[in-house]
Amino acid sequence: MKGNVGRGTRDGYTIIELIVVLAILGLVLGISGLALASLKAPRESERVRALREARTEAIRAGKPVRTVMYHSPPTTVLFLPDGRAIGPGVDPLTGVPRDSSP
Repeated sequence: MKGNVGRGTRDGYTIIELIVVLAILGLVLGISGLALASLKAPRESERVRALREARTEAIRAGKPVRTVMYHSPPTTVLFLPDGRAIGPGVDPLTGVPRDSSP
């Protein structure tokens, strides 16, 4: 009875193959981890931050809050307690500056 036992069969992986695969996986995961860590939200402009804070204060306090933006040209925005905005260059419902305003 001659079986197929001996040097001609190969039923697994060598330790070198496993080390190479693990090294490649480690490299790919390391690079992708660094790429994900470097993603940051874009910085909010000072104008947008001031408008957002004024709107939040109007909603929190339950009374209108007027904010003056000293940009070119200076504008005044009034935020109502329900979060709506009245003034040039802002969306009336959200208070977010419109793209068309300077």
